[in-house]
Amino acid sequence: MLFKLSSYSLITGNISLEFIIAGIAIVFFVIGISINKKVLHKKTIPTKDIDHKKIEALGLSKREYEVLCEVASGLSNKEIADKLFVSESTIKTHVSNILVKLDAKRRTQAIQIAKELQILRF
Repeated sequence: MLFKLSSYSLITGNISLEFIIAGIAIVFFVIGISINKKVLHKKTIPTKDIDHKKIEALGLSKREYEVLCEVASGLSNKEIADKLFVSESTIKTHVSNILVKLDAKRRTQAIQIAKELQILRF
């Protein structure tokens, strides 16, 4: 509708091209602000605090916990090894230890158990 009105005004000579462009820019600016308010300012769900006592009780080392966090973020063993500057076999050892300490059979199960124990923020 705005474009039809602007083309009509331009054809009849009642308004200059600069005013048409300025009007369109203002409309898109207002649309951008409204989208920004709706999308970027969503209410955040408060995350529960990590239970550090449970981490200690499970016997997870700092490095194993760090590996668990990276596993939870979806990284592969190779990606974790590159990020932490260790070999991939070291990461495999840490993951194996994590699975034993959390009594899990798979990485996804370990992440679920860690969430239930409130030792991961997700």
